[in-house]
Amino acid sequence: MSAIFGETLTFGQRNGPDIQLKVTGDEFYAVHETLHGYTAVSDSDRGQFCYAMLNDGVFVSTGVPVTGPAPAGVTRHLRETLAVRHRRFEARRVRSQPRGTSVAHSAALSFGPSNGLLEGRRLSSGPVRGLTILVEFRDVQTTVTQADLEEMLNGANYTRNGNFCSAREYFRIVSSGKLDYSNDVVGPFRLAHDRSHYLTTLLVKEALDLAVASGVDLTRYDSRREGILDALNIMYAGQTQYDGELWPHNSTIDLRYGSISTNLYLLTSAGRNASELSIGTFCHENGHLLCRFPDMYDYGAVNREGDGVKSAGIGAYCLMGSGNHLNSGRTPSPVCSYLRDLAGWCDSEIELGDGSAQLEIEHGAYDTVYKYKTGAPNEYFIVENRCKLGLDQHLPASGLAVYHCDTNGSNEFQDGVGSRHYQCRLLQADGHDDLEHNVNQGDGSDLFGNVAGTALSHDTRPSTRLWSGADSGLVIGEIGVPDNKMRFRTGEGAPTGAVHVENTTPVTIPDNNPDGVRSKISVAAGGLLKRLQASVNISHTYIGDLVVELVGPGGAVATLHKRSGGNSDNLVASYDSSSSAALAAFVGKPVQGDWVLNVRDLEGQDVGRIERWGMDLQVDGAAAAVVRGEAAPDLRIPDASAAGVTSVIALAQAGSVRSIKVALDITHTYIGDLRIELLSPTGRGAVLHGQLGGGQDNLKATFDSATPLSPLSGLAGQPIQGNWTLRVADLAPVDQGTLNQWSVEIVPA
Repeated sequence: MSAIFGETLTFGQRNGPDIQLKVTGDEFYAVHETLHGYTAVSDSDRGQFCYAMLNDGVFVSTGVPVTGPAPAGVTRHLRETLAVRHRRFEARRVRSQPRGTSVAHSAALSFGPSNGLLEGRRLSSGPVRGLTILVEFRDVQTTVTQADLEEMLNGANYTRNGNFCSAREYFRIVSSGKLDYSNDVVGPFRLAHDRSHYLTTLLVKEALDLAVASGVDLTRYDSRREGILDALNIMYAGQTQYDGELWPHNSTIDLRYGSISTNLYLLTSAGRNASELSIGTFCHENGHLLCRFPDMYDYGAVNREGDGVKSAGIGAYCLMGSGNHLNSGRTPSPVCSYLRDLAGWCDSEIELGDGSAQLEIEHGAYDTVYKYKTGAPNEYFIVENRCKLGLDQHLPASGLAVYHCDTNGSNEFQDGVGSRHYQCRLLQADGHDDLEHNVNQGDGSDLFGNVAGTALSHDTRPSTRLWSGADSGLVIGEIGVPDNKMRFRTGEGAPTGAVHVENTTPVTIPDNNPDGVRSKISVAAGGLLKRLQASVNISHTYIGDLVVELVGPGGAVATLHKRSGGNSDNLVASYDSSSSAALAAFVGKPVQGDWVLNVRDLEGQDVGRIERWGMDLQVDGAAAAVVRGEAAPDLRIPDASAAGVTSVIALAQAGSVRSIKVALDITHTYIGDLRIELLSPTGRGAVLHGQLGGGQDNLKATFDSATPLSPLSGLAGQPIQGNWTLRVADLAPVDQGTLNQWSVEIVPA
C-alpha cells in the first residue's frame, strides 16, 4: 500500500481547474480536505471536488465546488462513522485480495502471516526483470519519455532531479547485492478515455493489452520459468492522483496471455515531466510486490484487526513506513534491519549476549544484523546505526536505533502488551512514544547518541522489557557520538554516580537576534543532581555581545555569561555548581531529560558559533518517595455525550514524572462505548481506553507506564505538581454507567 500522512497534493478535475487538497489515508480509505480544513469529496456528476456533508454518518456531496466559498452550515474536519469507514475499507480490501490467501491475512497488510512477511510469491533475490508500461490518458499527457523512465529505474549513476540513485541501485544497496531488479520500459501508449474515467475503472488490463499488441514478449519477464509475470508496473501520465483506482497501489490481477499469467502489479504515476520523477513510491510498492514486505505503519482509520486507534508505526525510519516520502521521495529511507533480516539479505548475524561487551556498528553495513535474542518465541531486539549518511541523510534523527521485534505482531497494535503489539517498534530515545501516539513520523530525539552510562535497561524509559512486561536482560549504554561507526556497550557497566555528556555539533549564532540559538543534550540517567560542572567552547569576535544560559529539564534557567569580556575573542570556560550560585539552583533536582544551552548575540556586526559544550554531573540515584492521590467522585457518565465527565486529583509534590500508574473503577454495561483520557497539569493527554472491549461490563483496571508502549509513557517528564484530570466520555447511546473512583501513583524522576 501507499499511505499519505496529511500531505498537500494536486488533483485534476474533469470540469474544473487543478486544485490542492490535504490527504490522509491510503488506497483503501482516505480523507480529503481543503487547505482551510473542509472535507471534500469527488462528485462524479459534476466532475469536480465538492464540499462534503454527513448523511447518516456517510460523506455526501453538497454539490458546491471547493473552488468557491463553503456553503452555510458546513463544518470543518468531518469524519464518517467507524462502521462506514470499516465497510468502505472491507469492500476495497476484498476486491484486492491476493489469490490463495485467506481474507484475514490479505486484509492485514500491517501483519506478516508468513514468518513476518506477506503471503504469496516472493522474488527477493537473484536477477528479476520487470515490465514497466508508460500510459497516457486521452486528456492528460506527459513529456516523460521511455528513456527517462529507463534511467530512473535502471541507471547506474542516476542522480537526476535530486534522486539518490535509481530503483535498481536502491535494491542492490539495501539487499547487499542479492536482488538485481531491472525493468524494461515500453510506451507511452494512449488509453481510450479521459483520466476521470479511470478513477472508477482500473486501467491495468487495458495498458497490458496495448503492450502485448505492440509486440511485447511476456515470457521475458518470467525469471523462475513458472508461467507467471514477475513484476508488472503501470505508470500513468500526470501528477499522482490520490483518488479512486488511480491511487498508487499494488494488488493482484488474474489475466492470461498465452503461457503467461499475471500476478501482482503496481500502479503509480510518472508525473508531468522528468523533473517530477522520484523513486520512493516505486521502491515502497515493489517492496510489497517483490519481497512481500508488510507495511510498517498503522492504518487506524478503520477498525482493522480490532484496532481503530491511529499511530505512526515505525514512521520515517523504514522504506515500508513513511520513509518512502523522505526528500519528496527522492531519497527513500533504507529497508530497516528487521525486514532485511526477514528477506534473507543479512549474511552476518552478531548476537548481543547478556554479558558486558564493547561493540562498534558501522553505518550502511546492510548485510549484517545485530540481534539480541530473548527467551520468548519470535521476540527479539535489533540494534542498527542510523546516523545521517547515505540513504539516511534525510531522517528526522541521527544515532543508534533499537527495535523491539516480534514476527507474530501487527503494526496496527500500538498497545505494547503481550497480546497486542507491533511487529517492529522503534524504542524512541526521548521516551515520549510519539510514533505510537501518532504525534509525528519521527523527530530529532528518537535515536540514541552520546549517552554516558546506561541508556536502555529494564527500568529506563523506554525500556527493554518484553511485551509481557518481564525483563529481557538487554542492557545498552556508553553510546558514542553519531558517526559512520558508532560504539556502544551491552551489559551492565561499572556502577558510577558520574555522568559525562556533550554536544559536539557546531551551531551558528544569529547576529543581533534576541531569540538566539539553542543546543540540546538529552540525559538518560535518572537520579538527583549532587554537583554540576558545565563547559562551553564558543568562537566569537566580541564576547561582550553574548548572553549564555543553561536551561534544565524542569525549565529552571542559569545565566553563565552575561555580556562581559568586552571585545575579547571566544568564550572557552567552565562553570561549577560548587562556586556558581546560578548552577547551584539545579542541585537536588532531577537530571533526566533535556538540558539546553541558549546563546544570544545582542549586538550587530560580530558573529560566531557554538563549537561544543558539555556537562559532568554527579548524581544521587536514591529513589524518591512515591506520590499518590485518589478520588471517589461517584459521577454518572452522561449517555452518548462527547463532553462526558471530569474528575481532578491535585498533587502538591514538586518534581517530574519518572513512572506513573492509574487505577480505574467504572461501572458500565458496555465498555466499548467509553473513551477515557488522563491529562497532566500541563494538558498533555494519554488515552487509557479508546472504545475497546465491546459489550463487556465494567472497567476495573490498572494502567502502568512501565508496560511496553503504555499510553502513559508519553507523560514521562511532565511536572507532578498541579491538577491531574480524568475525562470519561460515553460515545454511544443506550448503555450507561458511573465513574466510581480512581487513583494516580507517580514515581518522581
